[in-house]
Amino acid sequence: MPFTAIIFGVILIVVGAAGYVHGMMNDKASVTALIPAFFGIVLAGLGAAANASEGLRKHLMHAAVTVALLGFILTAGRLVSKFSELTMSAAVISQLAMASICLIFVILSIRSFIAARAADKA
Repeated sequence: MPFTAIIFGVILIVVGAAGYVHGMMNDKASVTALIPAFFGIVLAGLGAAANASEGLRKHLMHAAVTVALLGFILTAGRLVSKFSELTMSAAVISQLAMASICLIFVILSIRSFIAARAADKA
């Protein structure tokens, strides 16, 4: 699972960087476009740390899932609160991408945790 956290972190970094570059090209650059990248850096960092430390792996992966869950809740909450005003702008696409990526990571992590618990019982 740590490798998965690193991959999903890198994907979020790419989404954030792409959003920021798009904003720079349209003279609308904003640091808020980098929010997915910030979450991605934390997620990838937790994955790398979990990969390096066997003793802390379980705790670090739970922290990674918490970060991804917060990323999903905050982004999805923003999208839902502005639902009537949404247009398919770069910001909305970036938010949809971040929410989707974070949700997929949370689901994969929960499945992994369930499988690990079942393996421990067996």
